Amino acid sequence: MLKINGVSIATPKSFKVDIMDLDGESNRNARGELIRDRIAVKRKIECEWPPLSMSQISSILKAVQNVFFQVEYPDPMEGKTITKTFYVGDRSAPMYRNKNGNILWEGLSMNFIEK
Repeated sequence: MLKINGVSIATPKSFKVDIMDLDGESNRNARGELIRDRIAVKRKIECEWPPLSMSQISSILKAVQNVFFQVEYPDPMEGKTITKTFYVGDRSAPMYRNKNGNILWEGLSMNFIEK
């Protein structure tokens, strides 16, 4: 479902695409009508993963360590899988359990924000 820099990563349990308008200077005229300066339409992808092993979580976190990276994902507006350049927001990786030295991580979550 998702590829980062051409490499498939573990499938998230939740996946949400936000389509955001970025406005420059927007004002209202004397009649109260909005004069809008939309300068771009960008995507934000919100992901959360099911329990992951140490190697799985490590590979995902390493895949997003560069300032910018390519993400291939299904885009609802385009109606197909596309590739765009993103950066990552904060990453949260709570530990799920440590049983006999085997650690599972539950709920890794992060957002990809289009450049």
